[in-house]
Amino acid sequence: MNSDFVVAVHSLVFLAYAPDNLKTSDNIAKSVSIHPVRVRKVLSLLRKHGFIQSKHGAKGGFLLAQDPRTITLDKLYILTSEGSLKPKWPDSNQKCTIGANIERAMDGVFETTEQQVMANLKDYTIADVLLRVEEQDRA
Repeated sequence: MNSDFVVAVHSLVFLAYAPDNLKTSDNIAKSVSIHPVRVRKVLSLLRKHGFIQSKHGAKGGFLLAQDPRTITLDKLYILTSEGSLKPKWPDSNQKCTIGANIERAMDGVFETTEQQVMANLKDYTIADVLLRVEEQDRA
C-alpha cells in the first residue's frame, strides 16, 4: 500500500465532513500535513475517476461527486495501490535453486494477500471512516 491511498482516503473523508463546502487543495494539504502539490496529484486522480468534482477560479475548490456511503476503500486501493504489496526482489543468483525460483514462488502469496486486503477494504466506505473519525473525536 502506498501513501497515495492514505491521501485519497483522507481527502475524501475531509470533503465528506462538510459536503456542501468547497475545499481547496491547500485546505486538504493542511489537514493531511503534506505539500499541496502531492494533494493535487491525488485529487487529479480522484477527479479523473469521478470521485470528486472541481470548480476553478478564485472561489473554487473540490466537492465529493459521489455519496460517501458508496465509495468503498477497495476502489481507492485499486486506483492508488494495486500491486504495491509485491516487493521488488533483488537480482538473485539464478544458479541457486532458491535464488532462481523464490520470486515466482512468492508471487501467488502476494496476489492472495492483496485479494484478501481488497476484500476487507470492500467492507468499508468513506462514510464509515468519517463515522470512525467522529467517534474518535468524541472519545
